[in-house]
Amino acid sequence: MVDTLLIIPAAVLRNLADKLYEKRKNAALELEGIVKNLAMAGEHEKINGIINHLTTEFTYSPQANHRKGGLIGLAAVTVGLATEAPQHLEQIVPPVLNSFIDQDSRVRYYACEALYNIAKVVRGDFIVYFNQIFDALCKLSADSDANVQSAAHLLDRLVKEIVTDSDQFSIEEFIPLLRERMNVLNPFVRQFLVGWITVLDSVPEIDMLGFLPDFLDGLFNMLSDSSHEIRQQADTALSEFLQEIKNSPNVDYGRMAEILVRRAASHDEFTRLTAITWINEFVKLGGNQLVPYFADMLGAILPCISDKEEKIKMVARETNEELRSFHADPVEGFDIRSILSVARRELTSEWEATRIEALNWITILLAQYRAEVISHLNDVFGSLLSALSDPSDEVVLLVIEVHACIARDSLHFQQLIVLLIHNFRSNQSLLEKRGALIVRRLCVLLDAERVYREFSTILEGEHDLDFASTMVQALNLILLTSPELADLRNILKQSLLNVTGKDLFVSLYASWCHSAMATISLCLLAQAYHHASTIIQSLGEEDINSKFLIQLDKLIRLLESPIFAYLRLQLQDPERYMWLLKSLYGLLMLLPQQSAAFKILRTRLKTASSHGSSTDQAKRSSGNAYSQILQVPEDIKSEELGNMHDAINFTSRLHQFEHMQNQHRLHTKLQWQTYNSTSSTILQRMRNSGGSRQSSPILDMTRPPMPSQTSGQFQQ
Repeated sequence: MVDTLLIIPAAVLRNLADKLYEKRKNAALELEGIVKNLAMAGEHEKINGIINHLTTEFTYSPQANHRKGGLIGLAAVTVGLATEAPQHLEQIVPPVLNSFIDQDSRVRYYACEALYNIAKVVRGDFIVYFNQIFDALCKLSADSDANVQSAAHLLDRLVKEIVTDSDQFSIEEFIPLLRERMNVLNPFVRQFLVGWITVLDSVPEIDMLGFLPDFLDGLFNMLSDSSHEIRQQADTALSEFLQEIKNSPNVDYGRMAEILVRRAASHDEFTRLTAITWINEFVKLGGNQLVPYFADMLGAILPCISDKEEKIKMVARETNEELRSFHADPVEGFDIRSILSVARRELTSEWEATRIEALNWITILLAQYRAEVISHLNDVFGSLLSALSDPSDEVVLLVIEVHACIARDSLHFQQLIVLLIHNFRSNQSLLEKRGALIVRRLCVLLDAERVYREFSTILEGEHDLDFASTMVQALNLILLTSPELADLRNILKQSLLNVTGKDLFVSLYASWCHSAMATISLCLLAQAYHHASTIIQSLGEEDINSKFLIQLDKLIRLLESPIFAYLRLQLQDPERYMWLLKSLYGLLMLLPQQSAAFKILRTRLKTASSHGSSTDQAKRSSGNAYSQILQVPEDIKSEELGNMHDAINFTSRLHQFEHMQNQHRLHTKLQWQTYNSTSSTILQRMRNSGGSRQSSPILDMTRPPMPSQTSGQFQQ
């Protein structure tokens, strides 16, 4: 056991613990000389004794001045040892590191000074303690005492210098330390960490890029720091790494892509812009490595297309175009279902531009991977139907295009029409606000005749009679007014002349019977004037309600439109088109005389022959009653014309119409009975509760209009 008092004079030990720095410094210089002589003599056992004495009696002393003296003493020993210091580091460094957490700030300060001097002596041999020193410096960088921070910064610079010159530094052991601290919020610690990342990345022998996924998220997190300096430092570091990625042939895009996707949804604009910029470069550089992350990247890009920051929108749109040009095979991991899921999710975005791009992606997938999309159709079909109620016309038009693309085959076509009718039934506002747009666009994309035939087939058996009537009136109004259906109207005008027109007329007639006014309109369009007159004459008192009159008013106004120009021209030949006149006069008789429609139709009929002359002509007529049609070609003989007319069994059609109308009358009657029963129950309860004197007014206020008298407005 070495007696330190025999080696070091008592005065030196006493001054080493003095409260005055100068005395401690002078004592340290004397101690340095003593150790130097011992080292030259090879007395390492005595040197170990001095180090142990300084550690136990000074650095771990309860007296602050003793601890200060112990630290400066250990530094002096290291300087005295010079080249032989590394073999004693195991004794010297731990007590110094322990002093970094001392409660006395001056002790912490002198610990920094001591370690600085030790590091200057041992240089590369110091690396073995790097992890512990890094941890201590990380804490000291945020020290509450400015002097300690300053001392720690000096030590930090020296350690960085030593590390960059050393070939013993282990980046693999360092990265876990860095990763654990990257989400610390303290600004001083953040500056400390970014400083180390930048320094290590500048060393050619250290592959920081290979470990970038381990601390990339932390760097992005710093982009939203309240300190401009930290944001700038983090951005500079990220820019350097992105440049390295562009120049490197081997990059782990996958792990970083996951981080970028999360950061693209940040509330901080600068973070979003940086993340989107990185994704943009990744899409250009990553190739097949990014196939498994395609859906995630798309999910990050689509919301940014509608970002309030113009730069973010521009980069997002550019990236979206890059993704569109990306081609991959599902067998390579290109997950169609996940991409569809992203598109479906963004269909509910509050931003129109994002919803539009989501629909464009579904269209692209249908064009390139139709079989795969169809196999996952149930995942998105409901959302596509809901999107028909979107407030944006552009979105609705794109939704219709997607539906039309899906409905190219007969199975999905029929499914589409069935579900559309279901949606219209359950959402009357959709029918009123979007019905015309949806039907017209479908007619353009899927063939108008095919669409109308399918609608008619399904509506013929519709159990909800009120809805069936409303839907038929809507389809009828679209048929009579839409430019897109001009060809369909031309076919119907030939219903009495050729098989094509006849088949279409019969197909539509079956469901048009749900509405008397729609049936009359169809007959006028098909120039089946005799049958139109017969239907008008068959109407009973219960059929002439407010709803019927509203529809009639619309028809009279439509008769003045260019679509019915041929019909108005036919009025110039009342003898030939007497059933047309009779039909129009029949409608005139149904209109209230004070209504605008009555005045419009009466004015129009004044230009034709008198009603009486037409009636006399009808009585004198013989032969086929349907010879009064539009512009019969001269080369068609009367017997041939009669055969074509007879091809439509109008007697059977009339029975069909009357049967359907009887169902509607019975339905209305049952509704009235239900209403009256409910009203009687309410009145009886009122009387029982003593409110009999108010029963009459209450009855008037609570009585609703008849279900069949609602207006059924439909926006064209």
